[in-house]
Amino acid sequence: MKSKDSFTVNSGNENTIDPKSVPWWTSSRLGLAVLGFFGFINIYALRVNLSVAIVCMVNATAVRLNSNSESDSVNSTNSINVPSSCGLISADANATLVRKFEDGDIIWDKTTQGLILGSFFWGYLSTQILGGWLAVKFGGRRVLGISMALCSLCTFLTPIAAHTGYVFLMIIRIILGIGSGSVFPSMHTIWGKWAPPQERSKLTAFTYAGAQAGIVVTFPVSSLLCKYGFAGGWPSIFYILGSTSSLWVVLWMVLTSDSPEEHKRISDVERLYIRQSLQNTVHKKGPGKKLKVPWKSIFTSMPVYAIIMSNIASDWGGYTLLTNIPTYMKEVLKLDITSNGFYSALPYIGFWAMINIAGMLADLIQKRFSTTLTRKIFDITGKVTPGLLLIGLGHLDCTMKGLAIALLAIGVSFSGLQYSGFLINHMDIAPAYAGILFGISNSAGATMGFISPAVVGLITEKGQSIVEWRTVFYIGASIYLTSALFYLIFGSGELQKWAVEEKTLDVEELNMLEDKTETKKSKEPES
Repeated sequence: MKSKDSFTVNSGNENTIDPKSVPWWTSSRLGLAVLGFFGFINIYALRVNLSVAIVCMVNATAVRLNSNSESDSVNSTNSINVPSSCGLISADANATLVRKFEDGDIIWDKTTQGLILGSFFWGYLSTQILGGWLAVKFGGRRVLGISMALCSLCTFLTPIAAHTGYVFLMIIRIILGIGSGSVFPSMHTIWGKWAPPQERSKLTAFTYAGAQAGIVVTFPVSSLLCKYGFAGGWPSIFYILGSTSSLWVVLWMVLTSDSPEEHKRISDVERLYIRQSLQNTVHKKGPGKKLKVPWKSIFTSMPVYAIIMSNIASDWGGYTLLTNIPTYMKEVLKLDITSNGFYSALPYIGFWAMINIAGMLADLIQKRFSTTLTRKIFDITGKVTPGLLLIGLGHLDCTMKGLAIALLAIGVSFSGLQYSGFLINHMDIAPAYAGILFGISNSAGATMGFISPAVVGLITEKGQSIVEWRTVFYIGASIYLTSALFYLIFGSGELQKWAVEEKTLDVEELNMLEDKTETKKSKEPES
């Protein structure tokens, strides 16, 4: 009978483990990916829950009554004359929809609501680089767990803050952003020590796809809790999501470790396989020890700037497609997309599916071709395709709703290919500093959370016309295509010299583990 820890070696090198003999479905690295997946469901649920809850928190009728006289005169008629083919809901119908949400007891105008929703990004931006540095120095597991615990606490406090005042709520959202900002860099740091290069795409893609799953789940669940939840409806959103994320934190701290060497339940063969595949690329120093980061090499590396450019373009496209498109659908296509959960969730479902499909395909392609070619194929396709579809979207009017929705869904879905491109490229070029590199690139990308909505608002503030939106789409497409060209020229999947750890894998330790597994095998009775 074969021992669970037994393994074979490749014929070319007697000290190299054959990957086919290493467990997958019962492996600790797959368990880490699954737990990470649910972690990202939770962190994005805590991030976007207010976007739904604010609809039933605010008394929409009172807000309208407090609007200026000009708005009252514009809306004084009982109906709006628009082409019947566009299917715009009449003012009477709109009033019926609004009455569904008149139970809210908070009066915040649109400007205040925008400040509250946008305050998250101030905190989110502040901890990207710091979070990556802390994760490398003290361990990603600990930093991620503490960050999630902080986010859970802020979620519990949200109903109290909302009833206290919008300034208090903004402070809570900023702190929530601070905690959230460390999550991605911390997870990147962990995968830099856990993910073998040939499995890196599917493991990380599956983990990070939890973010999109979190959005898909949170929107309908929060809507139901608004209407049927306890504690007055909308507060139950924060109590339930805060509780589930707190439970996840406990499981995370109990079941995970920063590296395979520290894991208590990993098999010898899996531990050794991961170490062999990542030799010379990860720090052998323990958490808390002195850390020397090659800052000069990082900021003079063109592959790093290729990742930064891609991160900026990806976030610009994401905020344009996922944040501003609903307004385009309503104002230009005359489609109340927010009232239809299927249309709202469709792009996210496609995005989630494409992330996982791309992860598996990327690992298969990487086995036959170079890592550099693999990353460029997925990153560039994930930018050129949505970029071209954005151009097409700018030429559709309210008589072509179906085609517009299809282009939107396809564009957002294909942008998920970037998860197997630039998003995990940090681990290719510098696994030991993956969290820090992610913090740097995502800091640049996170600024698009401020800039993109401001630019879109400036362009479309006059009339929300199709001509104005066409300009928005052209800008987004230009950024996508320019970034794709830059990544094509300067992107790389090769381990950089400045990221190489001098100490190689200890051959004596390798032989000791081999002897250990052979001893286990000899002690077991033959079948």
